[in-house]
Amino acid sequence: MGRKIKLIWDFRGPEAKEIAIHHKRHLIDFIAAEKLSLNITGNTELSSMHSIAYMVVEEADMPGVRDALKPHRGEVYSEQQH
Repeated sequence: MGRKIKLIWDFRGPEAKEIAIHHKRHLIDFIAAEKLSLNITGNTELSSMHSIAYMVVEEADMPGVRDALKPHRGEVYSEQQH
């Protein structure tokens, strides 16, 4: 296995946490539908007005997932982040 990429969606505002939780459900559905090899998702509240939802994909899968789901940003994922 090669590098893993963490794709991130940012949500801001008073409902950011709830939106990130909801978005994570859609990411889980996408992983199942596309039969992706990794099943790492999550959501994190960074502040009361900023939350993220994320999924981790194999680097080889990243271009297709990126084009389909349009994440706001990405970063190299390390196991210590999980």
